[in-house]
Amino acid sequence: MGRVFVAGSINMDVVATADRHPRVGETVAGREVLYFPGGKGANQAVAASRLGAKTTLIGRLGKDAFGAELRAFLGAQGVDLGSVREADTHSGTAIITVAASDNTIVVIPGSNALVSADDVASVPLTKGDVAVSQFEIPLPTIAAFFQRARSAGATTLLNPAPAQSMSAELLALVDILVLNETELGFLAGTELSDDDEAAKIIDVARNLQARADQTICVTLGKRGVLALAGREEFAVPGRVVKAVDTTGAGDCFVGALASQLADGQPLRAALAFANAAASISVQRMGAGPSMPTAAEVAAVL
Repeated sequence: MGRVFVAGSINMDVVATADRHPRVGETVAGREVLYFPGGKGANQAVAASRLGAKTTLIGRLGKDAFGAELRAFLGAQGVDLGSVREADTHSGTAIITVAASDNTIVVIPGSNALVSADDVASVPLTKGDVAVSQFEIPLPTIAAFFQRARSAGATTLLNPAPAQSMSAELLALVDILVLNETELGFLAGTELSDDDEAAKIIDVARNLQARADQTICVTLGKRGVLALAGREEFAVPGRVVKAVDTTGAGDCFVGALASQLADGQPLRAALAFANAAASISVQRMGAGPSMPTAAEVAAVL
């Protein structure tokens, strides 16, 4: 079995729950405030680790109370923290409002902005491993990480979220791109919605492909997943559940997918597994703490 290496963000999520989201300039009464370990990198690492993959996280934490809490939580999830360094700033923080199962998020990068190419330089990647990253750390760091991974024969998996422009050079380093329809539309320079037909979404994905063998997986929530694997197209059906908090669902999907690929599972089976894992995570509050175990996913497949 290969290992999962995640280079990415580590945040404390400060979650305010309310009956509805405030309009611009409006104040609404909230129900409660909750603190959850989060950050896309940490969430994905926790998901992979809980699902049985040997998982290493590469990132930065601040020298503050949040940093200490986050390190303790991640260690308790079985994540290898030998490549998580301290930085002379505050830890990454996300301010999240949850209302009617939807969320709005403001992310303050803090120490995540200081994750550098030096942080990924000594990661012991080998053939069969999966290198995962997202867009909450500097893009040059991701490029350096993926260059090392590809030279070692590892698979590179990028979740380009939050969406921002990236170079053609970085895109070409990606073996598997996992994103939602909004992020796909942004990167492809066209507008997409979750109401668009599958054929249109696949056409846009095909135009974005940087290499003939690149895989693009488009997550569509309850509609499931569309995949373009080289020239092959297929869909994975969605799962209808009662969502409580969608925060971290995409991260759960990415971490679960990485865990299955590291285990040598074929793409279609790995996507079905990841889809089931994400459907479990949305039925719980929080990001990192909502990630399921392999036994929980097996029970719903």
